[in-house]
Amino acid sequence: MADPETKLTSPFFAHNKTPFTAESDGNLLSSEAVTEFRDIIRQYYHANRREMAWRETRDPYAIFVAEVMLQQTQVARVHTKYPEFLAAFPDFATLAEAPLEEVLRVWQGMGYNRRAKMLRDAARIVMETFGGRLPETPEELVTLPGIGPATAASIVAFAYNTPVVFIETNIRRVFIHFFFPHEEKVHDDRIRPLVRQTLYRENPREWYYALMDYGAMLKNIVVNPNRRSHGYTVQPSFAGSDREIRGRVLRYLLEEGPTRRDIVAAACGDDIDRTEKIIRKMMDESLLTDESGRLRIA
Repeated sequence: MADPETKLTSPFFAHNKTPFTAESDGNLLSSEAVTEFRDIIRQYYHANRREMAWRETRDPYAIFVAEVMLQQTQVARVHTKYPEFLAAFPDFATLAEAPLEEVLRVWQGMGYNRRAKMLRDAARIVMETFGGRLPETPEELVTLPGIGPATAASIVAFAYNTPVVFIETNIRRVFIHFFFPHEEKVHDDRIRPLVRQTLYRENPREWYYALMDYGAMLKNIVVNPNRRSHGYTVQPSFAGSDREIRGRVLRYLLEEGPTRRDIVAAACGDDIDRTEKIIRKMMDESLLTDESGRLRIA
């Protein structure tokens, strides 16, 4: 494995070379800058490529599942849950037909459980509207539940090797580190033209893998450049959060089955009124349903 410290002390990281300074004319870079930047990223990637199951498949469904899982969950946790989920739901047809309770049961431990429902609902739309084949354009993908522009673009890049432009946390980290080393509140609108110009169109799939691996390395070596992003926010604590209570409610119902609503509220939170409010929101999201005072998974 190449030594990241060697890279970080190389002349390329001094940030005093003209090619690596974003210029005023539309944030365009010289051809020399593009070549040098690509070389740095690819050299690191070739020596330090992370092995991930979703990188070894070309199955659009499997890649779709991985990208949804990776939206708000750490890679290590996805590593564990991903094969289990695919074993239970190997294709769009199986997932589309699955009861929500079954999908949530397999999803347990991933967090942000609403994604599991949106994933199942997206599978139904793919079966009904797209003939069981994952759409090939971001414009079509954003019509699916839970799929925003960045996720849609990442899916077509990885599933179909399409040269689209997108930014996610590791990619953002790389570009701020290289091109905005002394700036604060860097907006994605300034990063996007650089992503577009440096995109390796002959193999965008591997290029984005390389950027992500480099960005993951940077997080462990330097002060996180993403703190200087315009959209940077500190993740609130999970302990005592609404997210924690939502997880408790789902776990309780998965273990106990349909239960009186007041019992669920009392069992899953110290503040019954707060827990009841959370339950109502989960009902509005069609995660839960109330049948004659008994709460169950929808």
